[in-house]
Amino acid sequence: MRCRFLSSLLLSVVLASLVGCGWHLQGRPRLSEAMAVTYIDTDDRYTDFNRALREALRASGAILAQDRRDATAIVRVHEDTSGQRVLAVSAHNTPVEYEVFYIVEYSVANQSEQLIEPQRIELTREYTYDQAAVLAKQKEQAILREALARDLAALVVRRLSAL
Repeated sequence: MRCRFLSSLLLSVVLASLVGCGWHLQGRPRLSEAMAVTYIDTDDRYTDFNRALREALRASGAILAQDRRDATAIVRVHEDTSGQRVLAVSAHNTPVEYEVFYIVEYSVANQSEQLIEPQRIELTREYTYDQAAVLAKQKEQAILREALARDLAALVVRRLSAL
């Protein structure tokens, strides 16, 4: 009984100190009024980055416009590419390590002026390759590419929240 009381007391003290110091979970960045209704101008609406950006904007409170004339901000995606490069090869000249990359270039404007000049962001991740597990490594590459797209979308939304 005494042990239960002490653990409850300790937990209460820790929680009170966390609340007192102002600590809280970060959550999603909230977008300004300039980004309230956003139109995404892109050549390919079905890329991993485009899907992740749409989800991140909605989670941050933006309404996605279907027509650029209805938007308070227009996010133009100039480049949205991904791929992989060989990082290391074995003594038999077969790849043993790859790097997955994702490159995005974007700019933001409203109906009358440029808010953010074109910016280019590139993220990379490495993974080892095993010829005995080709399907598993292809799946790992796809998972890494999707994770990079989500990370890039989060970076873009964080930048948009500063407007």
